[in-house]
Amino acid sequence: MTMLRRVLVVILVTATGAVVGAAASLSLASGSLGAATAATPRCTSAGLSVLQNLTASTVSSVTVGVLPAACGGATLQVTVNTGVTNSSGSAVVPGGGGSVTVTIAVPPAVTASEQTDLVLVGP
Repeated sequence: MTMLRRVLVVILVTATGAVVGAAASLSLASGSLGAATAATPRCTSAGLSVLQNLTASTVSSVTVGVLPAACGGATLQVTVNTGVTNSSGSAVVPGGGGSVTVTIAVPPAVTASEQTDLVLVGP
């Protein structure tokens, strides 16, 4: 029985060594996903004004201003993140630009530290 154990241990060690040796021969190189790249046009690269509108200690809507006419017709998506909860809403930017108020779906409670994210989709 001892001889059988030794043979099994030798087979196990040999198999393990072969697997580790095969893994060591794999090449690691950085690759890329996707077949091509495309430039994404922007309607603005200027700073925008962002004002949170509060109702009973919650952020009920966000007004975004200084939107140029080039952004007219785009959909503005706004997300407010308090670290505990987040909520979002969207609205269409008027044709001439200017400002737009986005109503937040479920108004989060105001906290000492918040993050407001803006995304323009289109036009």
